[in-house]
Amino acid sequence: MLDYLIDDPALRARSLGEELAVAVARANGGDAAIRVRTPLTTLFPLASTRPRPTVREQTKGGTVADEALRYVREGRDEAGGAESGTRYRTTPEAAFRPTVAKAELTEISVRVPVPAEVCSDPALLARFVEHRVVVRLCTVENEVLLHGSDDGAIPGLLRLDGLRHVSAPGQGDGDARAGTVLDALMTGCAEVEETGGSCDGLVMHPALYWRLVGAGALPSLDAAGLRITRTRMIERDRVLLGDFRAGITLLDGEVSTVTLRRSGEEATITASMRLGLAVHLPQHFVLLGL
Repeated sequence: MLDYLIDDPALRARSLGEELAVAVARANGGDAAIRVRTPLTTLFPLASTRPRPTVREQTKGGTVADEALRYVREGRDEAGGAESGTRYRTTPEAAFRPTVAKAELTEISVRVPVPAEVCSDPALLARFVEHRVVVRLCTVENEVLLHGSDDGAIPGLLRLDGLRHVSAPGQGDGDARAGTVLDALMTGCAEVEETGGSCDGLVMHPALYWRLVGAGALPSLDAAGLRITRTRMIERDRVLLGDFRAGITLLDGEVSTVTLRRSGEEATITASMRLGLAVHLPQHFVLLGL
Protein backbone atom coordinates (compact mmCIF):
# COMPACT_ATOMS: atom_id res chain seq x y z
CA MET A 1 0.00 0.00 0.00
CA LEU A 2 1.18 3.50 -0.81
CA ASP A 3 0.99 5.50 2.42
CA TYR A 4 2.41 8.96 2.98
CA LEU A 5 2.08 11.94 5.27
CA ILE A 6 0.96 15.19 3.70
CA ASP A 7 3.26 17.89 5.07
CA ASP A 8 0.73 20.63 4.35
CA PRO A 9 -1.36 21.11 7.51
CA ALA A 10 -3.68 23.67 5.92
CA LEU A 11 -4.00 21.66 2.67
CA ARG A 12 -3.17 24.80 0.70
CA ALA A 13 -1.58 23.06 -2.29
CA ARG A 14 -4.29 20.45 -2.82
CA SER A 15 -7.54 19.55 -1.10
CA LEU A 16 -8.06 16.38 0.93
CA GLY A 17 -9.74 14.56 -1.93
CA GLU A 18 -7.13 15.71 -4.43
CA GLU A 19 -4.36 14.39 -2.19
CA LEU A 20 -6.04 10.97 -2.04
CA ALA A 21 -6.56 11.00 -5.81
CA VAL A 22 -2.83 11.66 -6.30
CA ALA A 23 -1.96 8.79 -3.95
CA VAL A 24 -4.33 6.45 -5.79
CA ALA A 25 -2.80 7.38 -9.14
CA ARG A 26 0.71 6.76 -7.80
CA ALA A 27 -0.35 3.37 -6.42
CA ASN A 28 -0.88 2.07 -9.98
CA GLY A 29 -4.01 0.11 -9.20
CA GLY A 30 -3.09 -0.79 -5.64
CA ASP A 31 -4.36 0.42 -2.31
CA ALA A 32 -3.45 3.89 -1.08
CA ALA A 33 -3.61 5.96 2.09
CA ILE A 34 -2.78 9.51 3.08
CA ARG A 35 -2.21 11.03 6.50
CA VAL A 36 -2.92 14.69 7.16
CA ARG A 37 -2.26 16.94 10.15
CA THR A 38 -5.82 18.25 10.23
CA PRO A 39 -9.02 16.86 11.84
CA LEU A 40 -11.04 15.49 8.94
CA THR A 41 -14.32 16.77 10.34
CA THR A 42 -13.14 20.36 9.84
CA LEU A 43 -12.72 19.83 6.09
CA PHE A 44 -16.32 19.61 4.81
CA PRO A 45 -16.32 22.10 1.89
CA LEU A 46 -19.92 23.25 2.23
CA ALA A 47 -19.48 24.32 5.87
CA SER A 48 -18.16 27.73 4.85
CA THR A 49 -21.09 28.55 2.58
CA ARG A 50 -23.89 26.69 4.37
CA PRO A 51 -23.22 27.12 8.09
CA ARG A 52 -24.53 24.26 10.21
CA PRO A 53 -22.42 24.04 13.38
CA THR A 54 -21.50 20.57 14.57
CA VAL A 55 -21.05 19.71 18.25
CA ARG A 56 -17.31 20.24 17.68
CA GLU A 57 -17.92 23.85 16.72
CA GLN A 58 -19.57 24.59 20.05
CA THR A 59 -16.35 23.91 21.92
CA LYS A 60 -12.82 25.13 22.35
CA GLY A 61 -10.16 22.63 21.36
CA GLY A 62 -6.55 21.70 20.95
CA THR A 63 -4.21 19.15 19.39
CA VAL A 64 -2.41 16.73 21.70
CA ALA A 65 0.62 14.58 20.93
CA ASP A 66 0.05 11.99 23.66
CA GLU A 67 -2.79 9.49 23.95
CA ALA A 68 -3.91 10.93 27.28
CA LEU A 69 -4.07 14.38 28.85
CA ARG A 70 -4.33 15.36 32.52
CA TYR A 71 -6.68 18.23 33.32
CA VAL A 72 -8.63 19.73 36.20
CA ARG A 73 -12.25 18.69 36.62
CA GLU A 74 -14.56 20.36 39.13
CA GLY A 75 -17.37 18.37 40.67
CA ARG A 76 -20.41 19.76 42.38
CA ASP A 77 -20.93 19.17 46.09
CA GLU A 78 -24.64 18.36 46.37
CA ALA A 79 -24.62 19.80 49.86
CA GLY A 80 -23.92 23.19 48.30
CA GLY A 81 -27.45 23.48 46.96
CA ALA A 82 -28.82 23.69 43.41
CA GLU A 83 -29.59 27.41 43.28
CA SER A 84 -27.29 30.35 43.73
CA GLY A 85 -27.77 32.83 46.53
CA THR A 86 -26.82 36.49 46.55
CA ARG A 87 -23.46 35.95 48.27
CA TYR A 88 -20.53 33.96 46.91
CA ARG A 89 -20.56 31.51 49.80
CA THR A 90 -24.15 30.58 48.89
CA THR A 91 -23.37 29.84 45.24
CA PRO A 92 -22.99 26.24 44.02
CA GLU A 93 -19.47 26.92 42.76
CA ALA A 94 -18.32 27.85 46.26
CA ALA A 95 -18.59 24.14 47.02
CA PHE A 96 -17.04 22.82 43.79
CA ARG A 97 -14.29 20.26 44.43
CA PRO A 98 -11.41 20.26 41.90
CA THR A 99 -9.79 16.92 41.05
CA VAL A 100 -7.25 15.82 38.46
CA ALA A 101 -8.80 13.79 35.64
CA LYS A 102 -7.48 12.12 32.51
CA ALA A 103 -8.87 12.46 28.98
CA GLU A 104 -7.96 9.70 26.54
CA LEU A 105 -7.98 9.76 22.76
CA THR A 106 -9.97 7.20 20.81
CA GLU A 107 -10.35 6.54 17.11
CA ILE A 108 -13.51 7.42 15.25
CA SER A 109 -13.94 6.25 11.68
CA VAL A 110 -16.35 5.65 8.83
CA ARG A 111 -16.17 3.15 5.94
CA VAL A 112 -17.88 3.96 2.64
CA PRO A 113 -18.05 1.51 -0.31
CA VAL A 114 -17.69 2.95 -3.83
CA PRO A 115 -17.56 1.44 -7.34
CA ALA A 116 -13.97 0.76 -8.37
CA GLU A 117 -14.46 2.90 -11.48
CA VAL A 118 -14.59 5.97 -9.22
CA CYS A 119 -10.91 5.35 -8.46
CA SER A 120 -9.95 5.92 -12.09
CA ASP A 121 -11.48 9.39 -12.21
CA PRO A 122 -9.39 11.72 -9.98
CA ALA A 123 -11.89 14.58 -10.01
CA LEU A 124 -14.84 12.31 -9.21
CA LEU A 125 -12.91 10.57 -6.43
CA ALA A 126 -11.76 13.84 -4.88
CA ARG A 127 -15.26 15.31 -4.84
CA PHE A 128 -16.79 12.16 -3.37
CA VAL A 129 -14.24 12.04 -0.54
CA GLU A 130 -14.73 15.68 0.37
CA HIS A 131 -18.50 15.94 -0.01
CA ARG A 132 -19.74 12.50 1.01
CA VAL A 133 -17.13 10.68 3.08
CA VAL A 134 -16.21 13.62 5.31
CA VAL A 135 -19.84 14.51 6.04
CA ARG A 136 -20.48 10.94 7.20
CA LEU A 137 -17.56 11.22 9.62
CA CYS A 138 -19.07 14.48 10.92
CA THR A 139 -22.23 12.55 11.79
CA VAL A 140 -20.20 9.88 13.58
CA GLU A 141 -18.35 12.58 15.52
CA ASN A 142 -21.64 14.16 16.62
CA GLU A 143 -22.84 10.74 17.78
CA VAL A 144 -19.69 10.01 19.77
CA LEU A 145 -19.55 13.43 21.43
CA LEU A 146 -23.20 13.16 22.47
CA HIS A 147 -23.51 9.45 23.35
CA GLY A 148 -19.92 8.46 24.07
CA SER A 149 -17.47 6.07 22.43
CA ASP A 150 -17.79 2.29 22.66
CA ASP A 151 -14.50 2.03 24.58
CA GLY A 152 -15.58 4.61 27.17
CA ALA A 153 -12.77 7.05 26.36
CA ILE A 154 -15.33 9.74 25.51
CA PRO A 155 -18.17 9.84 28.07
CA GLY A 156 -20.80 11.54 25.88
CA LEU A 157 -22.40 14.87 26.76
CA LEU A 158 -25.86 13.36 27.11
CA ARG A 159 -24.57 10.88 29.71
CA LEU A 160 -22.26 13.02 31.82
CA ASP A 161 -21.90 12.24 35.47
CA GLY A 162 -23.16 15.54 36.87
CA LEU A 163 -25.43 16.46 33.96
CA ARG A 164 -28.56 18.19 35.26
CA HIS A 165 -32.03 17.28 33.99
CA VAL A 166 -35.04 19.57 33.78
CA SER A 167 -38.48 19.09 32.28
CA ALA A 168 -40.65 21.63 30.52
CA PRO A 169 -44.17 22.16 31.88
CA GLY A 170 -46.51 19.74 30.13
CA GLN A 171 -43.64 17.50 29.01
CA GLY A 172 -44.76 14.89 26.53
CA ASP A 173 -47.30 17.10 24.76
CA GLY A 174 -46.14 16.76 21.16
CA ASP A 175 -48.40 19.63 20.12
CA ALA A 176 -46.82 22.18 22.47
CA ARG A 177 -46.76 25.65 20.94
CA ALA A 178 -43.45 27.07 19.74
CA GLY A 179 -43.87 29.87 22.28
CA THR A 180 -44.09 27.33 25.09
CA VAL A 181 -40.98 25.58 23.78
CA LEU A 182 -39.12 28.89 23.61
CA ASP A 183 -40.09 29.66 27.20
CA ALA A 184 -38.76 26.24 28.23
CA LEU A 185 -35.49 26.90 26.41
CA MET A 186 -35.04 30.22 28.18
CA THR A 187 -35.72 28.55 31.52
CA GLY A 188 -33.11 25.92 30.65
CA CYS A 189 -30.56 28.60 29.73
CA ALA A 190 -31.11 30.27 33.08
CA GLU A 191 -30.69 26.90 34.80
CA VAL A 192 -27.28 26.47 33.14
CA GLU A 193 -26.19 29.74 34.71
CA GLU A 194 -27.25 28.72 38.22
CA THR A 195 -23.88 26.99 38.54
CA GLY A 196 -21.92 30.05 37.42
CA GLY A 197 -21.60 29.32 33.71
CA SER A 198 -22.76 31.26 30.66
CA CYS A 199 -25.14 29.37 28.41
CA ASP A 200 -23.60 29.68 24.96
CA GLY A 201 -24.95 26.72 22.98
CA LEU A 202 -27.88 24.41 22.29
CA VAL A 203 -27.99 20.98 20.66
CA MET A 204 -31.38 19.93 19.26
CA HIS A 205 -33.03 17.74 16.66
CA PRO A 206 -33.69 19.35 13.24
CA ALA A 207 -37.43 18.88 13.75
CA LEU A 208 -37.37 21.23 16.73
CA TYR A 209 -34.97 23.64 15.04
CA TRP A 210 -37.27 24.16 12.08
CA ARG A 211 -40.27 24.66 14.36
CA LEU A 212 -38.37 27.51 15.97
CA VAL A 213 -37.48 28.89 12.54
CA GLY A 214 -41.15 28.86 11.54
CA ALA A 215 -42.10 30.63 14.76
CA GLY A 216 -39.54 33.39 14.16
CA ALA A 217 -37.63 32.55 17.33
CA LEU A 218 -34.10 32.36 15.94
CA PRO A 219 -33.35 36.12 16.04
CA SER A 220 -33.95 36.13 19.81
CA LEU A 221 -31.68 33.13 20.32
CA ASP A 222 -29.03 34.65 18.09
CA ALA A 223 -29.20 37.98 19.93
CA ALA A 224 -28.52 36.12 23.17
CA GLY A 225 -25.33 34.67 21.69
CA LEU A 226 -26.66 31.11 21.54
CA ARG A 227 -25.16 28.88 18.89
CA ILE A 228 -27.43 26.05 17.73
CA THR A 229 -26.29 22.62 16.62
CA ARG A 230 -29.01 20.64 14.92
CA THR A 231 -28.37 16.94 14.58
CA ARG A 232 -30.37 13.71 14.32
CA MET A 233 -28.08 12.24 16.99
CA ILE A 234 -30.30 13.67 19.75
CA GLU A 235 -33.91 12.73 20.48
CA ARG A 236 -36.63 14.97 19.08
CA ASP A 237 -37.93 15.88 22.52
CA ARG A 238 -34.57 16.66 24.13
CA VAL A 239 -32.34 19.74 24.05
CA LEU A 240 -28.83 19.91 25.47
CA LEU A 241 -27.98 23.36 26.83
CA GLY A 242 -24.63 24.32 28.25
CA ASP A 243 -21.57 26.44 28.69
CA PHE A 244 -19.70 24.55 26.01
CA ARG A 245 -16.62 26.73 25.82
CA ALA A 246 -15.89 26.70 29.54
CA GLY A 247 -17.33 23.29 30.34
CA ILE A 248 -15.42 21.06 27.92
CA THR A 249 -12.36 20.94 25.67
CA LEU A 250 -12.29 18.86 22.50
CA LEU A 251 -8.95 17.15 21.87
CA ASP A 252 -7.62 16.12 18.47
CA GLY A 253 -4.81 13.74 17.66
CA GLU A 254 -1.96 14.92 15.47
CA VAL A 255 -2.76 12.87 12.36
CA SER A 256 -5.91 11.81 10.47
CA THR A 257 -6.01 9.09 7.79
CA VAL A 258 -7.94 8.41 4.60
CA THR A 259 -7.48 4.98 3.03
CA LEU A 260 -8.72 3.43 -0.20
CA ARG A 261 -8.67 -0.35 -0.57
CA ARG A 262 -9.72 -2.19 -3.71
CA SER A 263 -11.61 -5.49 -3.89
CA GLY A 264 -12.60 -6.57 -7.40
CA GLU A 265 -15.25 -4.27 -8.80
CA GLU A 266 -15.59 -2.34 -5.57
CA ALA A 267 -13.42 -0.24 -3.32
CA THR A 268 -13.77 0.98 0.25
CA ILE A 269 -12.78 4.40 1.50
CA THR A 270 -12.08 4.65 5.24
CA ALA A 271 -11.67 7.97 7.01
CA SER A 272 -10.40 7.95 10.60
CA MET A 273 -9.08 10.34 13.22
CA ARG A 274 -8.20 10.45 16.92
CA LEU A 275 -10.54 12.31 19.27
CA GLY A 276 -10.85 13.01 22.99
CA LEU A 277 -12.93 15.09 25.37
CA ALA A 278 -11.94 16.80 28.60
CA VAL A 279 -14.97 17.55 30.79
CA HIS A 280 -14.08 20.37 33.16
CA LEU A 281 -17.53 21.29 34.48
CA PRO A 282 -20.26 18.68 33.84
CA GLN A 283 -22.70 20.66 35.99
CA HIS A 284 -22.61 23.46 33.40
CA PHE A 285 -24.81 21.28 31.16
CA VAL A 286 -28.56 20.79 31.35
CA LEU A 287 -30.68 18.27 29.42
CA LEU A 288 -34.14 19.67 28.81
CA GLY A 289 -37.08 17.34 28.23
CA LEU A 290 -39.93 18.80 26.18
